[in-house]
Amino acid sequence: MRTVLLTGFEPFDQDTLNPSWEAVKALDQRLIKEDTRIVSRQLPCVFSQAPARLRELLETVRPDMVIAVGLGPGRTDIAIERVAINLNDARIPDNLGDQPIDTPVVMEGPAAYFSTLPIKAMVRALRAEGIPASVSQTAGTFVCNQVFYCLQHALAGTGIRSGFIHVPFLPQQVALAPQPVASMTLETQVQGLRVAIITALDTWVDILDSGGQVS
Repeated sequence: MRTVLLTGFEPFDQDTLNPSWEAVKALDQRLIKEDTRIVSRQLPCVFSQAPARLRELLETVRPDMVIAVGLGPGRTDIAIERVAINLNDARIPDNLGDQPIDTPVVMEGPAAYFSTLPIKAMVRALRAEGIPASVSQTAGTFVCNQVFYCLQHALAGTGIRSGFIHVPFLPQQVALAPQPVASMTLETQVQGLRVAIITALDTWVDILDSGGQVS
């Protein structure tokens, strides 16, 4: 039995829930294919804790594939991230009040890591299901990017494919916003993650469409 490890984040920035965890949690222990199950785990939105928790999960779950998921405030679709950069530059404090500015994720690590998932094929599959999706060229510089970078760093050379996905707000999070803010239902997010995972499992060579077709 193969295992896909999904991670989502705890709420942050005064929110009471985090769509990434709500969507990931809904898939926990599901058989995504006859020979593949999902294990979902939560990560702290804390710079000093998230990398260690991620390493612990990699050691205990021993996954065949890993997809980390995070909230992308302002995102309008399911965004499949292409690249993680070796930079922490927090626009707000994390859940313990830490706000690193211009610090490396990994001292003397590479400048960046690319996703090892078939990101364009995943976007195409999501769109075929009527789910808004795109390739994103930046995972930001907050804890999401830190986790993405640490994930790729930990699995570099292992053959275990991994990457990061950003999801939008849930409708209830923006219902009272003074101006319109993009959101996506939990049901759509869960279905989107399911389609993305199955596509990643079934696709070993990514499609080569021009960027304008899927990004």
